[in-house]
Amino acid sequence: MLEDFLNNKPLFYNEIDYTRMPRVWQRIKKYFKLPKIIHLIGTNGKGTTGRFLATALLREGHSVGHYTSPHILEFNERIWINGHNATNEQLDTTHLKLLELLNQEELNSLSYFEYTTLLAMLLYSEAKLEYVVLEAGLGGEHDATAVFENVLTLLTPVDLDHESFLGDTIEAIATTKVKAVQKATIVAKQKHKEVYDVVSALSKSKDFLVYNVQKCVSSEDIVMLNAIAQDEILPHYLYDNMMLSLTALKYLGIGYKKETFAKARLFGRLSKIADNILLDVGHNKLAAQAIVKVLAGKKYVLIYNTYKDKAYKEILEILRPIIKRVEVIKVEDMRIESEEKLMAALKELALEHVAFNHSIQSEEEYLVFGSFSVAERFLKEYNG
Repeated sequence: MLEDFLNNKPLFYNEIDYTRMPRVWQRIKKYFKLPKIIHLIGTNGKGTTGRFLATALLREGHSVGHYTSPHILEFNERIWINGHNATNEQLDTTHLKLLELLNQEELNSLSYFEYTTLLAMLLYSEAKLEYVVLEAGLGGEHDATAVFENVLTLLTPVDLDHESFLGDTIEAIATTKVKAVQKATIVAKQKHKEVYDVVSALSKSKDFLVYNVQKCVSSEDIVMLNAIAQDEILPHYLYDNMMLSLTALKYLGIGYKKETFAKARLFGRLSKIADNILLDVGHNKLAAQAIVKVLAGKKYVLIYNTYKDKAYKEILEILRPIIKRVEVIKVEDMRIESEEKLMAALKELALEHVAFNHSIQSEEEYLVFGSFSVAERFLKEYNG
């Protein structure tokens, strides 16, 4: 039912009507009773930070939803509620209720992401949750998730990505994202000074509170974070995501213990899916830099493909120190770069490369990387 409806909506648009979601929300918001919302914006780490926080809230006795995107294998992954993905029955029932709230013009014009965001919020509203951890899509001030009133915004690391929509400088991208902040924001450790400058300027013009994550954690917090990271074998960037989620708990006045964050990592973030296979849904330079730092000293067969709009030559150059060879996996998606151009880039970079032949050798170490689409394709082929 819902699946058929969504299949008729394009996932991506060349032009976006930024007035549509706010207009629709203003008309129907009286039918929603929203929980307290923690909004996540930024370039990298939103998914894992959100899952750390949502899991922590649940384990500390609060009912909570986590909205994240995109999904890897099934749509249900996007709408998590009290520790579980939404069921098909929950989604279909909520879909029918949302159909009654929207008029035909709205049903036709709302984008895939706009509709599914409203769907998630209606489900969370009717479940009478205490909190929703709400991850923005690729945007900031104009993102579909930005229309809902929130109690806190978490700003994860900002870097160049989706430049055609967000701008081609760090300052432009940070400005677009930070304009989504409403009342207060906790800022994760940033690579670029421009991000801090943008936050400082906008906090004055928009009158919101700013907290830097490093100043929010105590020495006791660091001891606990280190112990959790050791138990969970967390790479440094996931450690940073956990630290940001912990500061959100502190802002909300909620305590925590070691078990609060146990086994809370979101799947697809440097996940070990076999003894010799790591999978990561990263797809930009910041993600590549983080992975190289973690995996330095070893060589991997990189199972890879890329979207046309990604700086894939630069990404591959960053990954070069850990690449033994590249195996290009075939992905059916209109946004994927042509095989001819990708192979030409690999040749230009002098990286050994072949087509992925669906074979995994036990003596090799593999890294699956490039996008959610690459992860999805590999998992479907690897799992048979």
